[in-house]
Amino acid sequence: MSLRQMEYLMTVVEEASFTRAADLLGVTQSALSHQIKALEREVGGPLLERLPRGVRLTPMGRAFLPHSELAVRSAGRAWRAAHAAADAEGGELHLATLHALAVGVLPAHFARWRRERPGMRLVLHEYATGEELRDAMDHGVADLAVGHRPKGWDGPVVSLGEEEVMVVVAPDDPLASREAVRLTDLADRDWVRCALEPVVDGRRFLDLACERAGFTPRTAVDTEHSSTAVAMAAAGLGILIAPAHAAARHTCATIPLDPPWRRELTAFSRVPLTGATAAFTTLLSEADLPSPGLR
Repeated sequence: MSLRQMEYLMTVVEEASFTRAADLLGVTQSALSHQIKALEREVGGPLLERLPRGVRLTPMGRAFLPHSELAVRSAGRAWRAAHAAADAEGGELHLATLHALAVGVLPAHFARWRRERPGMRLVLHEYATGEELRDAMDHGVADLAVGHRPKGWDGPVVSLGEEEVMVVVAPDDPLASREAVRLTDLADRDWVRCALEPVVDGRRFLDLACERAGFTPRTAVDTEHSSTAVAMAAAGLGILIAPAHAAARHTCATIPLDPPWRRELTAFSRVPLTGATAAFTTLLSEADLPSPGLR
């Protein structure tokens, strides 16, 4: 079996159509069908069930597809790694990160990288949670990840600095003039909550922290994304706990917690850092993320 055949299978599954997959791959539908049938003969059974409208995976196909995806991505990553290791002109550097870091921290560093290496294309993969980011890196989606320190990671992990978690409020909120605030001072306030809050032992971290402080947070509004949560807090719907960099683009006030809440940011990879991955990690290390202006 070939990587091309596995890539063809992935595309048919993603598009749920031989016709759309053939158009996307730039091959004829008959050629695509021939390659899929050849793959099925080699595997020893049907991978796809042809339906009147579309296709779906057979049990054998569901078992085969994850390994096929890993093989195709690993091959692509091997090509990128070879070019990145040599800092090759015209190569690609694939980076994975959390959405909040992508919009709040990385743009300036991406811009500097492009000024210094205009011939190398950057490809950014964004994820909502640390679990999704780690899973993507396990499957070889990117050459380098930027996020919080992954537990039990086998590959290299480089510390980049810390992000400080702050209390976010509207500019005219009574808390806005405070130099710091204790969590116990917030027991009678309404909260803006975000679905992307860290989860510890199956529970949202803020619930655990407030429980230890002796109260249950009273939720005013639940949001899906951190940027929406900051906008809601800035409008006065409630208070929010969020990294300082997440609030930097909004008209709001941020107050440090006492004692401070900080989380380490890291760069991590599945393989030793060389060439472009090492250079990009050095660039971030020298910048002392997230940024002196946002600490």
